[in-house]
Formats: sequence, C-alpha cells, structure tokens
Amino acid sequence: MDFKYAIRTLIKSRSFTLLAIGVLALGIGANSAIFSVINAVVLQPLPYRQSDRIVNIGNLWKKTGARSNNVSGPDFHDWKAQNSVFQSIAYYAGGESTVMAGTQPDYADVEIVSPDFLKVMGAEPSVGRWFNKEEETKGGPLAATISSGFWQRNFGGRPDALGKTVKSDGRIFTVVGVMPPGFQYPGKTDIWIPAADHDENPNRTAHNYRAIARLKDGVSIEQAQTEMTGIAARIEQQHVENKGKGVSVLRLQDQMIAGVRQTLYYLLGAVSLVLLIACANVANLLLARAQGRTREIAIRSALGASRGRIVRQLILESVILSVLAGCVGVVLALWGKDALLALAPKNLARLDEVRVDGWVLAFTFLASVGSTLIFGLIPALHSSRVDLNDALKQGGARGVAAGGFGLLRQGLVVTEIALSIILVAGAGLLIRSFASLTTMDVGFQPERLLVMETAVPATGMEEFKRATAFYHDLLPRLENLPGVSSVSAARSIPGRVGSDGSYAIDTGLSIPELMKQGMANAPQAVMGTSTPNYFKTLGLRLVKGRDFDERDTFEALPVAVINEALVAKSFQGVDPIGRRILCGLDRPEWMTIVGVVSDFRQFGPSSKPWPEIYMPYRQHPGPSTSLSVVVRTSGETGSLSETLRRKVRELNAEVPVKFSTVEETLSGTISMPRFRTTLLGVFAALAVFLAMVGVYGVMAYLVGQRTAEIGIRMALGASRSDVLRMILSQGAKLAGLGLAIGLAASFAVNRTIETFLFGVKANDPATYLVVCGLTATAMIAACFAPAWRASKLDPLVALRQD
Repeated sequence: MDFKYAIRTLIKSRSFTLLAIGVLALGIGANSAIFSVINAVVLQPLPYRQSDRIVNIGNLWKKTGARSNNVSGPDFHDWKAQNSVFQSIAYYAGGESTVMAGTQPDYADVEIVSPDFLKVMGAEPSVGRWFNKEEETKGGPLAATISSGFWQRNFGGRPDALGKTVKSDGRIFTVVGVMPPGFQYPGKTDIWIPAADHDENPNRTAHNYRAIARLKDGVSIEQAQTEMTGIAARIEQQHVENKGKGVSVLRLQDQMIAGVRQTLYYLLGAVSLVLLIACANVANLLLARAQGRTREIAIRSALGASRGRIVRQLILESVILSVLAGCVGVVLALWGKDALLALAPKNLARLDEVRVDGWVLAFTFLASVGSTLIFGLIPALHSSRVDLNDALKQGGARGVAAGGFGLLRQGLVVTEIALSIILVAGAGLLIRSFASLTTMDVGFQPERLLVMETAVPATGMEEFKRATAFYHDLLPRLENLPGVSSVSAARSIPGRVGSDGSYAIDTGLSIPELMKQGMANAPQAVMGTSTPNYFKTLGLRLVKGRDFDERDTFEALPVAVINEALVAKSFQGVDPIGRRILCGLDRPEWMTIVGVVSDFRQFGPSSKPWPEIYMPYRQHPGPSTSLSVVVRTSGETGSLSETLRRKVRELNAEVPVKFSTVEETLSGTISMPRFRTTLLGVFAALAVFLAMVGVYGVMAYLVGQRTAEIGIRMALGASRSDVLRMILSQGAKLAGLGLAIGLAASFAVNRTIETFLFGVKANDPATYLVVCGLTATAMIAACFAPAWRASKLDPLVALRQD
C-alpha cells in the first residue's frame, strides 16, 4: 500500500520527480562509469592462473630510489641460478617489428621469450602447442606462436595455420601454436618466438630485458624481496658494474598499473563529491516539497500514524527515486564508459577489459542505496517532526516551513558550494599544470616533422650492412622531393621510449677519466643511432665539434656525439671532444667523442633532459635495420605520405611503412595529464552547475517566503534596486560562507595531487583567486533571477496574497 501511494505521489509531481531523477542519475552514472574503469584495471585480478603469484623483477637504483623494469641478461641468469623462492622465472624482450604473413609487409609486436615464460604466466595455447626443447635450443628449428587476433587477421582463424610460416626480420618461422583469445602479454603481443636463436647481450650495463617470475607456494612477496636483495648484494660485490644496483620485486598487476592507480582513485574521489552535491540538491528538493505536504503529514499524524510510519513512507519515496535514478545512471554509465575509453591514454593497461558487468551494477545499486540514506533520511526525519496545532491552522504550513526547513536548506546549499569549490580548485590547478606542459619548450622544433617508420628485414652482419645501405640510398632521394626541407633517420624519435625497442634506456657508459677516479661507470644514458643531419632536422644546436658525415662508415674508427646533460654529469670542467667512451650497444669498442649537441626533453615536456649518446648508423648496422625517417616539411605533413611510401617501395618492396608526426608523439606523452585534467574539469563544471541549481532553488524559496515582507518594504518606500540588493546580499552571504569552508577544505585536499602538478604549486594563490572569483560570480548569477523577480513584485498583489 505504501509503495502504491508513493508511486501515485511521484507521478502526481512529475516535474519534481523528473528533476530529482535527472540530478541523481548524473551523479550515479558518473560514479559508475569511473568505477567500471577502476574495476577492470585495478580491482579485477589479471586473467592468468593464480595471477597474484606472478611478479615483475626490476632494478632498484639505491642512490635515487628509482625503479627500472629493464634488466641485464647476466643479472637475470644469476637471479635464476641463485634464488630459492621462484617456481619459475623468465625474461622477454622485443617490440614492434616487420613481419610478412602473406605477400604484404606489415608491422606486428614480436617478443622473444626465454624458456619457462608460459610456466610463469600459467597459460597454454588453445590451438597447437608451445615451443619444444629443440626449438628452445640455439640452432634449432625457428618456431613461432601467434596470438588469437593475429591468427584471425592473417589466417582467417583456420586450423591449417599450424605449419604456415611467418617472416620476421628476414627470418622464416613456422607457426606451431595459437594462444587463447585475450592473451597478449606483454602489451599487445602478436608473435612469440624463442630467445635461444638471438644473441644475448653479455653486458651487465645493457638493460635489454624484462623479467617475470612465479612465486613458489607458501612464499610471500616480502620473502622473495628479502632473498633477492641478498642476491643483488652478492652480485654487486662480485661485479663492479653493478655498484649501486639493487633488485625490486613487485606483483605483476601492481607494476602494470603503477602509473595510473593514483589517478583513477583521485577521479573516483572527485566524482563522489559530485554525487554528494547531487544528493544535497535532491534533499533540497525534498525539503521544498515537504513545505507543501506539511498539512498532509499533520493530518496523517492526527489520524494515528506514528512518526516511524511517516518516515517509512517518505523514505520509500526516496528509495523509488534512487532506484529509478540508478537505472538511468546505468544507461549514462554505458555512454560515459565509452567516453572515458575515448579520452583515456592508449597505453593504459587492461583498457580492453573495461565493461559494465555485475560488479559495476552492484556498485551502482550500492551508490543508489547510499544516496537514499544521504538525501532521503534527513528530510524525512525533519518533515515528520510537526506541531499538529500549528500545522493544521490556516497558514500554518508556511510558518512551519519557514522555520527549521529554511535553515536546513541554506545549510545544504552552503555544503554544495563548499564541495564544488574543492573540485573547481583541483581542476584549476590541473588546468594550469597542463597549460605549463603544453607551452613548455622541449628544446627542439617539433612542428612540421613527419615521421615514416621503416624496418628492413635482415639477419646476419652482411644483411645488416645492406639495410644501412638502403637508408644511404633512400635519404638523398627523399631530400630532393618538393616540400621537403630536410630529411634524416634515427633509431627513435622524441617522445618514443623503451617498449618499441627504439631506445635502450638505463645503459651504463664507461669513460676512462671516471675509471681513473675509481668510478667504473658514468651516469646511465639513453643511446641511439642516427644518420647525418638528424640534429639539424630536429632543430638541435651543435654546441661544439661536428655532426656525423660520410666518413663514419663501418670500417672507420668508431665515433659518438653526446649531449650537454652527459657533459655536465661526466666531463665537469673537461672538454669532451676527443675523449673516449664505451657503451653496451652492439660493438664493444671505444668510441671517440666528436661532437656535443644541445639538450632536449626526449621523453616529453614533463621530463628533464637525460644524458644521451648518439652513434652513426653505418657503424652500428645491427640496431639500425629499423629506423624512423624524419622529414621536415615546408607545408602540410600529410601531403607527402604517399610519395614517401612510393619511394620506399621502389627500393625495397618488403619494407613496411607507417606514418605519424612528432607533434602527435609528444602529445601522447601527456595523455595521462590530459585525461585527468579533462575529467576533473568536467566534474567541476557539473558540480558548479548543480550548486547553481541549489542556490537558485533556495533563493527562489526564500523570496517566496518573504513575499509579504517585500511588499511591505516597497509600500513603505523601498526601491526596486533596494530589494534587488537585499536579496543578492543574502545570496552573497551563503556563497561567502560556502567559499570560506570550501577554500579551507581544498587547501588540505589538494595536497594529494602535488605529484600530478607541473610548474604550479598545490597552494598557488593565483589559482585560488581565480577559482573564488569564478565560483562567486556563478553563485551570484544563480541568485539574480529570484532577486530580479522579487524586485518586480507589485506591493498590492504581494500584500493581497498574504
């Protein structure tokens, strides 16, 4: 009976019902959309057997406390031989590579994996098999296992794909298995091949691999960390190259989401504030509605209804509102989830697993029930407390509502304004931070730089040399094209790091001057190969010495160019030109430094310039079979793409190409700041809108309560401007109190986002000044319509109504 009555009451008040459902649905839907991402990325276990037992093993640099996922081959083998805590341990390495599964060259993510890789991951092929011992032995048959997606794209999902061949980097592999759908670790791997056929880098300063392991039953991650720390200490004593290098053991899932967990939880906290504001708004609506139901509640009480019975009826109406809002919220969450995925960084782990599932629906249900308690209980308790004698009198409804109801509604509005200030202040800081990122001088000229990715299939030194000859022939042909200002090629481009193999980071350098001082290694440095004119094409400044040129062939004495950051770290007060240096690329030979170039921010505007060493591509043909051709254009970059593709095909039809721009790549380095800034900006705008609705509702309510008073004031000589000023001043007091409380809270809350900020402090006064100005203006604007309506009252009409 209560349910039927509640439904009839809500249908009768359609405007109120639709407004309440809409406001709540916005808050619930936004929360559910964010939770769907958190659930998939952070809360759900990885889709592998006993995934909580899988760990990532990385280097821990004791001096800085920094952690690196890249490890060296010799370190890995020592860990494997000496540990007693891992059931199995493996490494992998690779990235995007040229492949041919038919007649057309293409790119695919190819990973070399050591034995026990599948034992660590706890997976098995769904079709065919994994590698046998013969295939995992150096010199054995070349075999490959492919992903389900690669199988569907290139072999139509047919069982006869087993036994077919795939050509990668000039070698032909036989397909022996297909992994189950959804398994692509690491990243978006298409092809796995045994590591046995690759020459492992024996240098302990060359961190070219990533290590994973499965803990033994009964072994905790803390026990594993303790033992691995001891092993690292022994290696450090035995090998001077490992000085200052420790080991860090992390659960694989924690390592995968390390860069995004804090952002997602912060966004969930922000959107929860939006839901609280929505609840306060609906509570205000319920209180306003209760004003018109005072006599109804009094009559029910007079007829014998207990206070608990009345509260139950009012709470049931709130439950129905929240359930309906939750249903609409699910629809909004489905749309919001798609919007979130479109905004999210493309390299966000487990992005393809985000969906609105049972856990998200359960969260939506709890959010609906929780919001009922927040917005429904206080108005219900307040409305059920009536004085029968007063409420049943003529005009008694107004008197009751004008008392405690008005103060409670004003308190809710102050709360809304305070919560919105917290969000707006956080959004303001992130916006200023993002503006600093986008205007930061990266140290070179990224405009009008077209990048053509290329990879020449090659295996063995003679084919490596032919690959460098391909670039030697290609670049002059491109330089003479109309619209091309300058052209060069390098192993990488700014903003692209690590996973695609283009940069080898955390590479130790040996310098004789430092070795004489008892220091075996210079700072870790980024290394890469490049053609002549690379620095000119990027817009880097040659500080001293020379660029690479035609003299720097494979047979010539090895040379290198370093940047100013490396000079500052390792050659303080010493001219580096003519000095010798050694790094673990492919030729363990001393190189002579012939030039120094200016610094630039290799990893994006938020990073500082790293020490960097460049080597001529013809002196290092092995790492130079896959180069990024960088073309500085005089016009639009996209217009040259087909011409460049045709020139490549004329020289070698097996070389795949794909295009991007340096600006696009740099934009990708700030995708996470853009993601959280955009979302928090949207949440802050929504919060201010809801707060404005609340302010408008309360001021309209107050004007309605003071109609007679305003009529009397105007009859006694008050001007319209006096009335306008009186109402606006009352609204300003509410806004001022909310601003004061919100500012105090935001100073404390925004300390949690200091790690997100770039070029701005969490207590930046200019940001808070602007936030206060904008929010105060919005709140006064919300007061203006009721105030203007009050100033237009006819005194005779107002007094007659009373």
